[in-house]
Amino acid sequence: MSHQTNPLSRRSLLAGATTASALAGVGTARAQARKTVLVIGLDISDGRNYDPARSADLTPPLTMGAVYDTLITLSTDDLVNVKPALATSWSLVKDGTAWRFALRPGVKFWNGDAMTAEDVKFSLDRLINIKDQPASYAANMGAVSIVDAMTVEIAMKNPKEPLLLDLTAPSFAIYSAKLTAANGAVATPGADQADKATPWLNGNSAGTGPYRMVGWERNVSVTLQKNPHYWGVAVPFERVVIRHIADGAAQLLAVRRGDIDIAMNLAAEQLDSLKGNADITTIQGGSTDTLYFMMTSNPELNAALAKREARQAVAHAIDYEGLIKGLVGGFADRPASFLPAGIAGTTLEQTREFGFKEDLAKAKAMLVAAGVPNGFEFELIFPSAAYFSTSYALMAQKIQADLVRVGVKMTLKPMDNVNWRAQFNGGKAQATIAPWTSPSPNPYLWTGASVQRVAKRVGWEPSAEIVGLVSQGAAEIDIAKQAAIYKRYQQILIEQANYATLMQPIYRIAAHKNVTNVKLTANVWKIELAQIKPAA
Repeated sequence: MSHQTNPLSRRSLLAGATTASALAGVGTARAQARKTVLVIGLDISDGRNYDPARSADLTPPLTMGAVYDTLITLSTDDLVNVKPALATSWSLVKDGTAWRFALRPGVKFWNGDAMTAEDVKFSLDRLINIKDQPASYAANMGAVSIVDAMTVEIAMKNPKEPLLLDLTAPSFAIYSAKLTAANGAVATPGADQADKATPWLNGNSAGTGPYRMVGWERNVSVTLQKNPHYWGVAVPFERVVIRHIADGAAQLLAVRRGDIDIAMNLAAEQLDSLKGNADITTIQGGSTDTLYFMMTSNPELNAALAKREARQAVAHAIDYEGLIKGLVGGFADRPASFLPAGIAGTTLEQTREFGFKEDLAKAKAMLVAAGVPNGFEFELIFPSAAYFSTSYALMAQKIQADLVRVGVKMTLKPMDNVNWRAQFNGGKAQATIAPWTSPSPNPYLWTGASVQRVAKRVGWEPSAEIVGLVSQGAAEIDIAKQAAIYKRYQQILIEQANYATLMQPIYRIAAHKNVTNVKLTANVWKIELAQIKPAA
């Protein structure tokens, strides 16, 4: 049982006088600085780049959500109904095959240039033509056309499939065509080879958001500066610094001292230690993030794991309840398979009905069926990093101990986040623990990935049935029928056993009294930075 119901489920869809005087002066200076600088502690080691057309990691959206705007957005408490952002209105045109967007007048980029339809077309064309992972999020986006200086049309390849929810994702950020082109950006076909803007975008930004990026040093910090031309709410902080602090104990000490305003990676016991602390508030909220244990089907990587029964044995040997209670203090749910609870009719009841359960007797029977009754060995790679209120290392060690009970030996191989990603994306991992964060609540961004690029990474050739179910689910507008389609989809995934869902976190963060109005969101960017205010 988790401590909070996922918010999506509720809709069906966190010494002497001189010395004392000197210390007081330091304290006063720190308090004054806190009125103009927001400091966040976060493990940002996973971030490989901050280019909207290329970024596909867990932590960069926090930054990108603050420096870029999209045409439309989602509010903190509603992941179903889109809201105006750079577009003030939209409507279906051309017999329902395209969306027409009226752009917000008076919007400027941080350098003072006015935003027009040219910038929208350039940004979205570049997303498609860069052909990196974010382009897959735009699978249903057709041609982008300029109607006039303040109006654009976006065609849909399949009008029956959703598009609006996709457009809220950070990958659909709108940026200055002039500014990015001057720094190597290319939006035309061939951009995947010709574009050279990513290095510049890794330390700068060209958006209309409340802040602009002015620096990123990997495993050190991200620095943002107030956008003087922001069209939205008044932004009280002159700067935002996201400090890379991988260790939860270091984050705890820093937030206790007021050196950081928000600690993002505190373990359950560290958060519990803050109870009764008048200086710090614990904030929690549901998420659509999920964490998976993934196993290969490729016999060249591991002959035993290539057998479905062996993968099922591993999946049934994991103590899921102990993993959630012991490592995140119970602050997580566990969906049945690749879709988070609350998305497209998926429920936690389905996990109890047909999801993987800890069952050592069944695990041993599956080992017999796989022809390895005494167990087998395989290697698990994972990032040397925090995973919000726990770490990949702790989860790996817990699962390693679980598997020993049925004779399965799992060798642990931690690695740098970038190297881990290269190994996993390249389909070279026998097994891994991997996060999955969809950039928008469109269920196809989970289901499509599970039978496409993620399936390739685990060496699985999906059946015609499940590929068909993914397409049917994306086009189905009847909620009950869609839920039935996705139920069958998940049952096939569980039988295939390449993916075993470990948890769907309920995030908890700690905020110092220096700041107020800190709101977690299930959106991929996690916190609405523009809403945070310094304490009075």
